[in-house]
Amino acid sequence: MSNKRITIYDLSKELGISVSYISKALNNQPGVSERVRKLVIKKAEELNYKHNTHAANLRRGSSRTLGVIVPHINQSFFSDAISGIEKACTEHKHNLIICQSHDDYEKEKAAIETLIHQNVDCILISVSKETTNSTSIEQIIKHNIHLIQFDRCIESIDSFKVENDNEEVSYQAVKNLINEGYSNIAFIGGPANINIYNKRKEGFIRAIKEASLPIPYNFIVENGLGKQEAYEAAIELLNLPQPPDAFFTISDLQALGVKQAVESTHRNIPKDVGLFGFANEPFTELIEPAISSIDQKSEELGYQAAMVYFEEILKKADDLTTTTKVIKSELKIRKSSKRT
Repeated sequence: MSNKRITIYDLSKELGISVSYISKALNNQPGVSERVRKLVIKKAEELNYKHNTHAANLRRGSSRTLGVIVPHINQSFFSDAISGIEKACTEHKHNLIICQSHDDYEKEKAAIETLIHQNVDCILISVSKETTNSTSIEQIIKHNIHLIQFDRCIESIDSFKVENDNEEVSYQAVKNLINEGYSNIAFIGGPANINIYNKRKEGFIRAIKEASLPIPYNFIVENGLGKQEAYEAAIELLNLPQPPDAFFTISDLQALGVKQAVESTHRNIPKDVGLFGFANEPFTELIEPAISSIDQKSEELGYQAAMVYFEEILKKADDLTTTTKVIKSELKIRKSSKRT
């Protein structure tokens, strides 16, 4: 048995009908009699013919396919964001190709090259923690592929961006800790090259200043994105003569590392040390004590990122002005930050 894929040319040969006429019949276009239409459809079913949508779309100048690159598929924030992107694509009859960088610049670069070769119409990207320049991302624009950055963005690139209210919601979280009676609050941050982490630090500092507390520069830790880094940083801080009495972290994995550090020093959360995370990963409300966190509305963020393409880029192709869309986050106050 031949494994050759049946094409529209095979249908033409079998039926003795022109390729253009068969195409009209399959696509339900006018100018084809109902008898011939049924004949073509029947023969297509007999030969197991599948319409080559990709080739047809390319002939129209569009692949009707979007690509998305995220640091990690197995983190609920990014998996939920992908779910939102996929929902928008399904609503608009577009396909989606999903890639992950594993927070590695070279893998991100390879993913970009793959999507360019796949002739996608648009690439949505949340950059890796190692992405310190715009070189690889600029290749997207140079190949006339639309670009939408979401969550982690390179600010220097002029593109559509969709992100959370990072500074404001961080300010609110730290203010909550202060209102609960914590006054020596540490900050475990992320890579300074990624702007959302800088904005979260700015929110932290703003809340400290507003409360007329001294800014604890010795309590501010950068580049502690992973759980182990956060654990080690927290151990070091907790062993100081005057240790912090609370931690605000820019990810829930960091918060988990801090929790383990606090418990290893025989302190109690939230009595001795308060804790506030970021991202509202599912485990935060399942462990004891449940960790206060920030719900970034990740599925909605992903959906709105994709809708920028369908509602802004496609509809205003001749008059595009890049914009930044902000998705409001929500505090999830749980036991780990409730001292009073």
